Amino acid sequence: MSALAASQDWIDANQRLMVAEFDRLKQRLGANSNGETPAPAGELRRTPWQRLIAVLFDEPKQPPSADAGSEPRASAVESARAAMPAPAAIDYLVEHFGLSAFERNVLLLCAGVEMDSQLAAQCEIASGPPRRQGASFGLALAALDEPDWGALAPVSPLRRWRLVEIDESAGLAQGRLRIDERILHYLAGVNYLDLRLRGLLRAATPPVAMADTHRAVCAAVQGALETASAGGVPVIWLTGDDAPGQADVAAEVAAALGVRLHVLRAEDVPASHAEVEALATLWERETVLLGSTLLVSSGADSLPAPAMHFIEQLCGLAFVSASQPQPLERPTLRFTVDKPAPAEQKRLWQEVLGAGATRLNGALDGIAGQFKLSARSIQVEGANLAPALAASDRPDRIMWSACRNMGRAKLDGLAQRLESSAGWDDLLLPEVQKDTLRQIGAHVRNRLKVYVEWGFADRNARGLGISALFAGESGTGKTMAAEVLAHELQLDLYRIDLSAVVSKYIGETEKNLRRVFDAAEDSGAILLFDEADALFGKRSEVKDSHDRYANIEVSYLLQRMESYRGLAILTTNLKAALDVAFQRRLRFVVHFPFPDQAMREAIWRSAFPPRTRLGAIDTGKLARLNVTGGSIRNIAINAAFRAADLGEPVSMAHLLHAAHFEASKRGSPLSAAETRGWVPI
Repeated sequence: MSALAASQDWIDANQRLMVAEFDRLKQRLGANSNGETPAPAGELRRTPWQRLIAVLFDEPKQPPSADAGSEPRASAVESARAAMPAPAAIDYLVEHFGLSAFERNVLLLCAGVEMDSQLAAQCEIASGPPRRQGASFGLALAALDEPDWGALAPVSPLRRWRLVEIDESAGLAQGRLRIDERILHYLAGVNYLDLRLRGLLRAATPPVAMADTHRAVCAAVQGALETASAGGVPVIWLTGDDAPGQADVAAEVAAALGVRLHVLRAEDVPASHAEVEALATLWERETVLLGSTLLVSSGADSLPAPAMHFIEQLCGLAFVSASQPQPLERPTLRFTVDKPAPAEQKRLWQEVLGAGATRLNGALDGIAGQFKLSARSIQVEGANLAPALAASDRPDRIMWSACRNMGRAKLDGLAQRLESSAGWDDLLLPEVQKDTLRQIGAHVRNRLKVYVEWGFADRNARGLGISALFAGESGTGKTMAAEVLAHELQLDLYRIDLSAVVSKYIGETEKNLRRVFDAAEDSGAILLFDEADALFGKRSEVKDSHDRYANIEVSYLLQRMESYRGLAILTTNLKAALDVAFQRRLRFVVHFPFPDQAMREAIWRSAFPPRTRLGAIDTGKLARLNVTGGSIRNIAINAAFRAADLGEPVSMAHLLHAAHFEASKRGSPLSAAETRGWVPI
């Protein structure tokens, strides 16, 4: 039976053949079409052990009686087979599992016991006293042509592929044979995925839309398979950053080969070797029964050991999807499947949105340049967004927001998302620093235009990322500056505490950083690496392996920042402590100065929202307090809470109390000169 759904004509013809085969077996067992008992002269009057001994020692069998009807029964089988529109299920199993004539009859006998009550009764009678239900191996050896003791060896097709099972408690010869349920239904014309695999596997279908680069990979895979040596079918290992795209490539290649594709998560492969081998056997059997191939997909950089062992147990074609290749003992061909380039993403958006793409006012260029999405994500999200885009007067905003939100699921578990509502007016800095920040925004907005359309990427494959260092004391506005950029660019801002990312275990820091950057690629989020001093101090002379790996960690982060398609920002309180060579690899360095008195007065004037109940506030006197903007905001909000609790407007007295509280946190008391004249003495 082919992998395609069987037609009703085939099912009817297959069932007629099975009936004819069962009639033939009943005749072979000495029964007539009415299910009568064997003739007294029949050898089935012997016990199963007597019949087995006769077979093993080549005792001549008594020929069937003249009225046994062997020729009509054989003729009925051949007539039924000739009427089949396609090979019968039993013949398909014989061909693909390499069954001998005797093994074929054993399988039919086991099926007949389940499907034909007369045949089941004759097997019970033939077993002799005490009667046993079902067929035994001894009965098969005695009654069927070309008996073979090795037919039930563990390495024989019947046992190797779990077509039949034997109850060994009664001995090999007298133990009951039972056909596997999956095989029984297959012989009856009912084809389905084995229930033991259903919870582990899911069916995959070819994609509706596909990037041109992915179609090129499909063609390359098909060409490689056509020229593969006869030494073994290779494993197709698909690497890269587009896991959905890898699954689409595997599904497209499978469809071109005329087979289905099922997907198994590498993490779901059982741990024990025995379970792995059992799973491999069941799956390889399904490749024959269903006409399917397998994709083992990993959500991590590499496959766990049980999954690797499982793949090596397979003999047929298999696909693997993992971002990093690993060595296999099987022949392996590797292909890279990355997310589509911006131009391809734009084309895919236009295909799925159709005429609706023209209403986006050119926003697709910015969307394709900022967000790195798979073809499947574009197809699904485009279909979901189409109604909302058609009903909105600003579809470009809806599109941008949807693409930004798609990456949150991955990043929210790895970093802290900061809500960005601050604008340029909230950021009180010297104009030099503000101008540099505006340049950073311009680089992010025009990345695609400069690098791709104007060709700068062709001259420099490295350093296409936009990286910045914000240096200054705590509270000088570094985080707020990042929030202002995120708000202006309408991008998510994620804060990563580098002191928490850095691990004492060699290699773990790079893994932690890789997870963050890989998750951020889809959304184009702004990454704010806080406390860079934890990793980016002056690189020391290499004295041991830990020094060497510490430098590797720094180099890895720099490399990822340079290749990241979004904006990555590092913050430090100690710019002088950073390696000069490291600073040269950053595109922007912004120094956040400690605010002078004039700047502090401006910060005080903006510290209170317009609806705040204020008393007589002297911002000139407040500006004498030698603190950062962050401390000013802390003092203002603490004073507001104190005033609200007392039912009073915010006054200088409340601010004085809050200022002393803030100073106590720093462990440095206020000087009398700083607070002179705040309140009457």
